[in-house]
Amino acid sequence: MFRSLGFQWILGGLVASVLAGGLQAKTITISCGAVGAEKQLCEEGTRAWSEQTGHEVKVVSTPNSATERLSLYQQLFAARSGDVDVFQIDVVWPGMLASHLVDLSEYTDGAESGHFDALVENNTVDGSLVAMPWFTDAGVLYYRKDLLEKYDMKVPETWQQLTTTARTVMAGEREAGNDRFWGYVWQGRAYEGLTCNALEWIASFNGGTIVNGEGEVTINNDQAAKALALASTWIDDISPRSVLNYTEEEARGVFQSGNALYMRNWPYAWSLAQSDDSPVKGKVGVVALPKGGDNGQHAGTLGGWQLAVSKYSENVDEAADLVRFLTSYEEQKRRAIEGSYNPTIPDLYRDEEVLAAVPFFGELFETFKNGVPRPSSATGDQYGRVSNAFFNATHEVLAGKAAPEQALSKLEAQLMRLGRRGW
Repeated sequence: MFRSLGFQWILGGLVASVLAGGLQAKTITISCGAVGAEKQLCEEGTRAWSEQTGHEVKVVSTPNSATERLSLYQQLFAARSGDVDVFQIDVVWPGMLASHLVDLSEYTDGAESGHFDALVENNTVDGSLVAMPWFTDAGVLYYRKDLLEKYDMKVPETWQQLTTTARTVMAGEREAGNDRFWGYVWQGRAYEGLTCNALEWIASFNGGTIVNGEGEVTINNDQAAKALALASTWIDDISPRSVLNYTEEEARGVFQSGNALYMRNWPYAWSLAQSDDSPVKGKVGVVALPKGGDNGQHAGTLGGWQLAVSKYSENVDEAADLVRFLTSYEEQKRRAIEGSYNPTIPDLYRDEEVLAAVPFFGELFETFKNGVPRPSSATGDQYGRVSNAFFNATHEVLAGKAAPEQALSKLEAQLMRLGRRGW
């Protein structure tokens, strides 16, 4: 869709000349994350738009923790602040933030039809397209190809196999002299990232998705308890106790320095692991996360980020044009090749240059297309509280402060109180 608008952007130099000739250039402020190369890629993209339009863009970084970032956004919106024009929002936030966001369908010329239908539907609230898809995500398993080969082991198909192989390789590497080596690193801090990890464990054991599509609380079941019980055995065994305070970047730091066999993370970590200064360059493979036993399923939580325009912006037209540019085919292709950020445009998963840069995009296309959704649609404005209750209950189990059955029973009662009048 955006390719048909290419000539419009080619005229950017003429637009800039007109602005220089008398029309006032605007300054647009955009919030961008800073996980991995995220901020750098955002700055490069906004700079290209500035050169074509003559407008200036100010990039402000936000907390890496999605939970802290949402809190910051809610404060800005509560104050009806126009300080930020364009917001980078999580895939689970459109319903919560919709009342503060502009309907972008008036500015896109139908470009949203070129993106994944599920994401466009996710970003449409009461008929308004409140955000454009920027990049999508699903949790994946990174592994050290060289070490599995060294110990004559296969890539794990189940979490049980992951646990066993991690113990074996960890013991061998520590005996060989690396006493900082661990079997598995992931996101265990009490924040939204733990919701994503724990949902993957539970869904892989066929334990549901906390609250089902009809709004019924389903989390208190035997399969969910089995998943949390297994994960709790990893602490001080194949995972360091400090994993209970890890976000994405702490886990990546350990894995990329060569001190872990497995890592759960998002696709962005691929390009960084393959960078010239990476100790594990050329040694890393990526596959779908393991199943919860032979009868389980591969499950990667659906993630990703969207771009939205604040209703309180004084420069809505320019902000919407920036969003249109940053979510375009050409810009998403650049971000995929340079940063391994998953495009939201299906055609890019067949692009030869993209697949050459990130081979697993093609192999795991179905994983990305069919990621496990968090229950944000079913729980609406209450999702933040649902997730908070879920990741805190999970953290209690992982820290050894509660048994899985006890924590899930308590969580069920808490969620039923939250939704007793309907979500």
